[in-house]
Amino acid sequence: MEKYLALALVLCALPSLSLAVCQAKHLKPDATHCQDDVDKTWHAVGSSWRNSACMDCTCTSCCSAFHTPTNFPNDCVSVFDPKACVYIVHKKNNPAEFCPIYGAVGK
Repeated sequence: MEKYLALALVLCALPSLSLAVCQAKHLKPDATHCQDDVDKTWHAVGSSWRNSACMDCTCTSCCSAFHTPTNFPNDCVSVFDPKACVYIVHKKNNPAEFCPIYGAVGK
């Protein structure tokens, strides 16, 4: 019975792990700075920044800075705003009318 419980816990954890939008980065032990993989900018160890790909980064990881809508009404569409690093969900025929978001992944 304990094996089934352990298997159930592992299976429940898998979807959340697959939705994680982070990347680990290797940092040399004696490093004082690191380079952003996207923008090629240099940053001090211990600092954090947001790059042009809308990733929140440190010298050891970068994670998505936004949620991706997965469940919203059929008459709506999601559009990514790269300047604000957000998805905007609005009516297909009226971009000024926003739609509710019932589910999202990421961040």
